[in-house]
Amino acid sequence: MGRGYADSSEPMRYLILTKHSLPEIDPAVPAAEWRLSEEGRRRCEPLAERLAAYRLGMVVSSIEPKARETAAIVAGRLRVPCETAAGLHEHDRRGVGFMSPPVFEAAMAAFFARPAELVLGGETATQAQDRFSSAVTAVLAGHSDGDLVVVAHGTVISLYVARRVGVAPFDLWRRLGLPSFLVLSLPDLTLMQMVETMDDGLAQQGGSVLSDPSSRR
Repeated sequence: MGRGYADSSEPMRYLILTKHSLPEIDPAVPAAEWRLSEEGRRRCEPLAERLAAYRLGMVVSSIEPKARETAAIVAGRLRVPCETAAGLHEHDRRGVGFMSPPVFEAAMAAFFARPAELVLGGETATQAQDRFSSAVTAVLAGHSDGDLVVVAHGTVISLYVARRVGVAPFDLWRRLGLPSFLVLSLPDLTLMQMVETMDDGLAQQGGSVLSDPSSRR
């Protein structure tokens, strides 16, 4: 996509919220501890190619391994700095066991539908949204040069974007692939583009809906 300009001299900056790549799913290990699979690492290559179109100043990730690994591969390919930041982790699901895909999707539908209730895990949707929003604000305040990539997780990204652009968070959550990204202009946080999948030969808006909800964690 072409770059806009905030005024006559400065290019528009972008916040690029990126969902981590495909993890190795192990039902015996908490999802927050999953690492990338071999395929997930491979998918970081086309992700880096797409993000190379932006004027990146920094890649910041959640502390979770699958997000850290995604960020490190992308930052390494693009030769930009990479760091982690507190508060960017996924919705707190400690103590929640592994669920089959249909059960997990039903639980997530209830989670998004009742944001003020503690439906799943240790945070309500509202609490997760507020925590992630505060973390993104802090990261933006600390990085004012170039476009900023934040590598995080599908639930918190969906909550953050849905609040700002008026879409249903559950529908957005279902559309985000592994990896995927959404581009928001700064400072107004207008949604400019959504890339749902790396399967296409060219980065474009749109993509397929995931068929396996368990892999969206």
